Amino acid sequence: MSQPIRIAVIGASGYTGADLVRLALRHPDIEIAALTANSHAGKPMASVYPHLAAHNLPDLVENAEVDWDTIDVAFCGLPHATSAAVIQGLPTSVKVIDMSADFRLRDLATYTEWYGEHSAPGLLPDAVYGLSEHYRDAISAARLVACPGCYPTAALMALIPLLSGGQVQANDLIIDAKSGLTGAGRSLKQNTLGAEAGEGLSPYAVGTHRHAPEIEQELSVAANTDVTVNFTPHLIPMSRGELVTCYAKLADGVTPAMCESALRTRYESEPFVALAPEGVLPQTQYVRGSNRVMLAVRPDRIPGRVIVIAALDNLVKGSAGQALQNFNLMCGLPETTGLEQVAMFP
Repeated sequence: MSQPIRIAVIGASGYTGADLVRLALRHPDIEIAALTANSHAGKPMASVYPHLAAHNLPDLVENAEVDWDTIDVAFCGLPHATSAAVIQGLPTSVKVIDMSADFRLRDLATYTEWYGEHSAPGLLPDAVYGLSEHYRDAISAARLVACPGCYPTAALMALIPLLSGGQVQANDLIIDAKSGLTGAGRSLKQNTLGAEAGEGLSPYAVGTHRHAPEIEQELSVAANTDVTVNFTPHLIPMSRGELVTCYAKLADGVTPAMCESALRTRYESEPFVALAPEGVLPQTQYVRGSNRVMLAVRPDRIPGRVIVIAALDNLVKGSAGQALQNFNLMCGLPETTGLEQVAMFP
């Protein structure tokens, strides 16, 4: 048996870090060697996440306490504008999978516009965008992979094949997105308190959400022209799950059935992407806890338009699961290793 791959999870006390730990525990080739969380340093992981109490995990430590020369791969679950500085300080022998936004945007000026000053701009040219199904070869050869945001993952899986194949037009794209509360992180925020988020549906960051330029970046590559999207996110009072509904104008001579055929053809060999069965629409319940994306295409009642729906688990395929999928690619392992979980339903 080959030596296990020693990983560190930076920011393990966040939702994405904890879900990465949960998934990594079932990965046959991983040894969890270090867990960091500066604000919880010195605590057992089980004191922060009791559902992990049955597992023999290392205690949480500060980043500076890790012997990075013994680590093969680091998963970074820190907030944006925090990850880059930490990653810049790691030995170049450590492969890095970043789940923040710090390396998703290729253009420094765009990053600065949306996030402020970048603390490690010299690393941007080396970062590969980690949308696994669309950048597989580049991810396999990368040292630094930037995992996409959860909203972009869902929207891009739905729209990239249709833009690159010319089935839909690039100048009139509307993305209506809804996510569970874990998408807002674990830190205390008034709008995610149970009393304020429960029994309601609320839009936020209308016209200003930072995932918009990330979506536009990748759709522009697919369309081979500059793309601007109308993107509005909403919070749903559930813990995890995400559903996006995309509205697009069909290209001349294209029908919704042709869009469905294009998606089916593009993803027919992908283990984690599938179109919903005939007569079924994607729901978050159908992908909860899994690394899967469920897609569906429907004609709009407005002639010449199409509706594409995508559902995923924002903490798995939208974050930690896709990170582990990229880990498998970077380490030359079967892509599905440790990610075979079937969705939890109901």
